[in-house]
Amino acid sequence: MISLTIAEIAKAIGAEISGLDPSAIITEYPVIDSRDAHAGTFFVALPGDKMDGNDFAEAALAAGARFAITTRAVSGPTLVVSNTLEALQALAAFARSHAAKCSFIGITGSQGKTTTKELLGHILTTQGETVVPTGSFNNEIGVPLTILRCTDETAYCVLEMGARHQGDIAALCQIARPTIGAVLVVGSAHVGEFGSREKIAQTKGELIDSLPDGGIAVLGSYDEFTPTMGASRSDISRLIFGASAGCAVRAADIEMREGRAHFDLVTKAGRAAVSLRLIGPHQISNALAAAAIATALNVPIETIAAALSTADSSSKWRMELHEVGSYVLINDSYNANPESMAAALQTLRLFAQERGGSSWAFLGKMHELGESERESHAEIGRLADRLGIDHLVGVGTDLYSVATEELTIHRCADRSEAIAIASHISGGDSLLVKASRAEGLDLLANELLELLHIRSETEEENQA
Repeated sequence: MISLTIAEIAKAIGAEISGLDPSAIITEYPVIDSRDAHAGTFFVALPGDKMDGNDFAEAALAAGARFAITTRAVSGPTLVVSNTLEALQALAAFARSHAAKCSFIGITGSQGKTTTKELLGHILTTQGETVVPTGSFNNEIGVPLTILRCTDETAYCVLEMGARHQGDIAALCQIARPTIGAVLVVGSAHVGEFGSREKIAQTKGELIDSLPDGGIAVLGSYDEFTPTMGASRSDISRLIFGASAGCAVRAADIEMREGRAHFDLVTKAGRAAVSLRLIGPHQISNALAAAAIATALNVPIETIAAALSTADSSSKWRMELHEVGSYVLINDSYNANPESMAAALQTLRLFAQERGGSSWAFLGKMHELGESERESHAEIGRLADRLGIDHLVGVGTDLYSVATEELTIHRCADRSEAIAIASHISGGDSLLVKASRAEGLDLLANELLELLHIRSETEEENQA
């Protein structure tokens, strides 16, 4: 955290000081799980559905936390407030107002946020100290925690901003006050909660509406809503990225090799070659988003291209590639919506085409689609047919069923039936596992990996 005294922190969050020297300087960062507490941290006792964070404050202090922010007195140094979540947010806003040397960047969109922030973080670390959220720290808790990771030396703070309701992103912007805001794409993720893509666009647009005078809007060109955001504002700059020649940041001469994109990054600064390590053609838009933000921050194009070409994803279960002998398995079981499902199927097709084996899509249900649920799943089934996918295995759902002569549909009630179907795979086959996180298909991915290892070892023994 940036250097603040206990007295400054207490004033910012309206706290009563207990067992602490008001003049003591604090540089530690917050944790909200007592198991993460150690020297170099302080503990924020957030309320939970089943547990009260106050009950774990003493354990956090015993583990080395400098102090705890609580709503009641406990044994040890504390700052006592009436509401710990509001205190966390107020402290983050206060710290943000004192981080004059740091550029704050907000990223939102229906998909691609996590990969884009990781790519951007990889680029910006070449320029200075950079803070990037761990995991999906993109809500009213995660964004303040990320801001409070900034130190006096931090040059860039990248913030992922998600939303479940209208007004969520505007509230996050009041805390973070980003000077650069990036909207990647407006898709159909969470349309069941918002009611329409128009309302999703309005919510994502809150990031652009919140930019200050002189701010920069970085906007994707992949839907009808995003490119127009901020168009009526003369006090901000707009930078469009995408595939067309009219985009300020674009990709040219795209080639796909071994499931990975190779292209020339084109900006006003020139042209530089990029060879992504991330798999899938959809990673091009994520790379362009990161490149556009870095361009807005005046990072040289050569540096951007080199960083994009060396970046790997650290996100678990997001397009994880496993090569086992002659087999390939893509584990993308973290989340799913129609757009990301289509991208994953296109990636599966690429690997199957290059390797010559059959393609197997093990798909679970996509959640939060509202009234479009049945049609959205059926369209994914039709897309799999058009792409030439050989086998679509519906796990725990029959929503993907379509009438087709080419695509083989397998209906499985659970993982055990899916594993039984997988006994029909052959050497050189490519597999995809994808569903919304609540479906738990990461467990199926692990079971399939075990099966592939056994198959591969047996094949090697037979060849010996």
